[in-house]
Amino acid sequence: MKKLLLIEDDVTVRENTAELLELSNYNVITASNGRLGIEKAQQDIPDIIVCDIMMPETDGYGVLEALSKDPETVNIPFIFLSAKTEHKDIRKGMDLGADDYLTKPFEEEELLSAIESRLAKVAILKSYRKEEPSPQKDEKLKDLDDLREIFSKNELLYFKKGDTIYEKGKHSNFFYLIKRGVVKAHRMDNQGKELITELYKEDDFFGNHAIDPQSSYEDYATAMEDSQLYAVSRDEFQKILVGNPKITMQLVEVLNNNLSELKQQLMDMAYGSVRRKTANTILLFAERIKKHPLKSIRISRADLAGVAGMAPESLIRTLSEFKKEGFIEIEGRNIKLVDSEALKNVK
Repeated sequence: MKKLLLIEDDVTVRENTAELLELSNYNVITASNGRLGIEKAQQDIPDIIVCDIMMPETDGYGVLEALSKDPETVNIPFIFLSAKTEHKDIRKGMDLGADDYLTKPFEEEELLSAIESRLAKVAILKSYRKEEPSPQKDEKLKDLDDLREIFSKNELLYFKKGDTIYEKGKHSNFFYLIKRGVVKAHRMDNQGKELITELYKEDDFFGNHAIDPQSSYEDYATAMEDSQLYAVSRDEFQKILVGNPKITMQLVEVLNNNLSELKQQLMDMAYGSVRRKTANTILLFAERIKKHPLKSIRISRADLAGVAGMAPESLIRTLSEFKKEGFIEIEGRNIKLVDSEALKNVK
């Protein structure tokens, strides 16, 4: 019988949900607030946790954050159960590392299905670890494609265009691999203007790879189009790197190349003309969004301006100039590259 910890401050909801779960053959432990929930989780080490968000003393976010820092509880599947239905609240819960998020009122089958699927995932992963040799110990990874294969064994995460993947200053729980889509890393300058510091496309890795377990993300990451990502916990990622120094060096080389590109971008932003900034930005998007240069890209003017480091009005005027000069064509939000060489030679 699986042990389940239910953390809920509403007496009626707690008792009714506990009864439902007990009838479904779960050994249910309950806690009436977040502080008690943390204590019981650390004491009883349940197989799965179902937790409300709005609670006295410590809310659900605080519970998850506390348990994620404890080696004994960090890997316990965690499901939020809350009346908070705003997308930002759901995203916040998932960013903190929750496995699922159900909103009240919920259907009995919906809750049971969520619990069963999370427990099944844990069982499958455990069976893999027993049946397959650990790539960190028994079989060294040869290259970054092997690392991508490791990532692809994890659950696929889906983000809509505009969804926040992580936020600056938040605890870094995951390192990501893009299966499909485009993600931008960005931050705000002193004037409150968005600066896009990096673009990630299919097969790119991104996230905070710092060794310090208390480190936080240094920027924001947002999906620029509907995207599919694999995520590996930072602890698991560190284990992979420690066991595969060759992969570590290859990844560092990729990240250093990205840093060099960023430095060049910042130099262009600081000293380049408006026309040169705009041309370089169009070419950068064309090269980074796909594996091979495109003849057309679909990108918002705001994102182009964010990378170029200029006001959207200046960018739009320059795009109009490029269109008149025959360098590009503008079709709605699409920019079609007509003369890439001409853009490369813009001063």
